[in-house]
Amino acid sequence: MQLTQRHLLLAFLAFLSLTSLQPEIKQGVAQTSEDSQNSDKETIRFASFNISFYRSEAGQLKQELSDGNSERPKKIAEIIQHVRPDVILLNEFDYDSAGKGIEGFQKNYLAISQNGNPPIHYRFSFSAAVNTGVDSKQDLDGDGAKGTANDAFGFGKFPGQYGMVVLSKYKIAEPEVRTFQNFLWKDMPARLVPRNKDQQPFYAPEIMEHFRLSSKSHWDIPIQAKGKTVHFLVTHPTPPVFDGPEDRNGCRNHDEIRFFSDYITEGKSDYIYDDNGRNGGLSQTELFVLAGDMNADANDGDSTSNAARLLTDNPRINDNAPPMSSGGKYYSQIQGGANLNQKGNAAWDTSDFGDSKVGNLRLDYCLPSANLNLKSSGIFWPKPDENGANLIDATDHRLVWIDLQIE
Repeated sequence: MQLTQRHLLLAFLAFLSLTSLQPEIKQGVAQTSEDSQNSDKETIRFASFNISFYRSEAGQLKQELSDGNSERPKKIAEIIQHVRPDVILLNEFDYDSAGKGIEGFQKNYLAISQNGNPPIHYRFSFSAAVNTGVDSKQDLDGDGAKGTANDAFGFGKFPGQYGMVVLSKYKIAEPEVRTFQNFLWKDMPARLVPRNKDQQPFYAPEIMEHFRLSSKSHWDIPIQAKGKTVHFLVTHPTPPVFDGPEDRNGCRNHDEIRFFSDYITEGKSDYIYDDNGRNGGLSQTELFVLAGDMNADANDGDSTSNAARLLTDNPRINDNAPPMSSGGKYYSQIQGGANLNQKGNAAWDTSDFGDSKVGNLRLDYCLPSANLNLKSSGIFWPKPDENGANLIDATDHRLVWIDLQIE
């Protein structure tokens, strides 16, 4: 009897000792590893996602996001909660100068569990004015009228439509952010020139004198992580279609993509200036991730001169193993049509477009610099029998992500 009591006492003391060594569990919202100490993470996940958060009138989006009741934003939030990027670019997010849309999406959707996924929190965010909907005061599309959505510096019904947002768990060095909204197309050496059938320039000199290159904008956002700075280079070039034989949108898409290719390439960035008048691009030792919906596939689609190859073939970029999904290949096969004649790997596709003409394409990119350690990557595009298949109808684009080890 005394031996049994002794054993019980020893067991009880051992239990107390073990429980005193357990970490404290905070009550409330459950913390995931990526929501606690970012510095403890082995890798950092960057992502790009065109979420189709554009609306027909200014102010509609921020009003929609002011509560948590909208179904499509719920699905977008669930995808983000499932993939859990540390830094993410959101394309097609209507801009409002007060940031109410971003605030509403974070507070009412990302910070709320969607179908059991842990909430996700981003301490830092960045957004700025873009060229969509900004009236050029010129007849840019040549239809004889001014002031239409086609006559804005970037197609849009109001300033800020189809804007961009960056969310980050890591600090954004905001004083060092560079924006290129006002860079003029004419200042790019050897730019492509849209031409009429008689080979005369489509745009008159007085139009080109004020024509901005970026249909939205180009941003260089320094992310401070693990004692290093990673430049998050983000953009969203115009689609290379919706024009005529002059190929004005195709030429512009090409040169919008070329802008960042030059920005990261030694000897090619001297002509570049930002909105504060600072010249030049990145040095060859700097780290970067280049992200966005480029509206261009390196192998298929309607882009001029396969413009995406300016990025994928650039030696400063590591695209040796592009992100893949199981759904991309699956849907390409069952949808058929134009998909059956494509040259590119369907597993790389990031967009689900009309199968009769274009087919699915790789339009969205998250490209690390060659001097970064790429550990893994992927595209959120599940097959019908996989988790999350019910979410993909929220947008015609797919989230693409990469995991980097910052050393």
